Amino acid sequence: MTTTTTVKVQLVRSPIGCKQTHRDTVRGLGLRKLNSISELQDTPAVRGMIDKISYLVKVL
Repeated sequence: MTTTTTVKVQLVRSPIGCKQTHRDTVRGLGLRKLNSISELQDTPAVRGMIDKISYLVKVL
């Protein structure tokens, strides 16, 4: 069986006042409210999105 690695991401800072592209990235990761957690597959695309908004999220 193949095991896919996952990464948990938590929104720790509000995207209000940030660029629209950064807010779209937050929504693209499945994060809505403050302190919401999303579990995603660990792919290069997801890693790039996390790097883009690293000041808004925390990787658990």
